[in-house]
Amino acid sequence: MIISSAFAQTAPAGGDSGFIGLLPIVLMFVLLYFLMIRPQMKRAKEAKAMIEALQKGDEVITAGGVLGRITKMSDAYVSLEIAPNTEIAVQKSAVQVLLPKGTIKSIQ
Repeated sequence: MIISSAFAQTAPAGGDSGFIGLLPIVLMFVLLYFLMIRPQMKRAKEAKAMIEALQKGDEVITAGGVLGRITKMSDAYVSLEIAPNTEIAVQKSAVQVLLPKGTIKSIQ
């Protein structure tokens, strides 16, 4: 005939071929964990610690780029003085950067 018969290939005698085949996939997941997931978890932990350590009088920058001094605090919100006699309320999670004391005076 024109088409020859196809025969199935037999597996090698050793049972290690399954593990060796999965090794690159396992190594990719380990690499993904150490390059992407772990640093992201570390940054999230640092941001949470910074937000919990906020106090009245701290100078901060919000996610929207607003610079201000904390005047009041509640469980979920902080009041920022952004100009004399001008206060806004923002969520604590919107605070991105804690600035050194005196930064606002040095900018003005």
